[in-house]
Amino acid sequence: MIGYTMIGTNDLIKSLRFYDPLMAAMDLDQCWRDGQSVSWGKRADETTPRFFVGYPFDGKAATAGNGGMTAFLFDNAAIVDRLHALAMQNGGSDEGAPGPRPHYGAGFYGAYVRDPDGNKLAFVCYAAG
Repeated sequence: MIGYTMIGTNDLIKSLRFYDPLMAAMDLDQCWRDGQSVSWGKRADETTPRFFVGYPFDGKAATAGNGGMTAFLFDNAAIVDRLHALAMQNGGSDEGAPGPRPHYGAGFYGAYVRDPDGNKLAFVCYAAG
């Protein structure tokens, strides 16, 4: 259903330093990079949705909205913990430490961060034991 997600940045190099380690830990390849944007996904599988970071097309500053978030789904809580730690090490800010979120459902485990531009990300597992 989703072909790709694009979020804005005001500093592509800073975004690369933040996202490259996260995407590598998620086993995603850098699929595209030019002076305006970068994407990650699976080079060998174009049906895998891509995640793009780039400068806004209109040339105006990128702004992060309140209420928008991209969530990445995993099959175990350990990768959620690892991704949160990587985000903190690479310029992210904490929006919710890793842990169970029973109010979202039995087995829901998540962590929430913001990238250097303020875009919100979630790392979640629906079946944490």
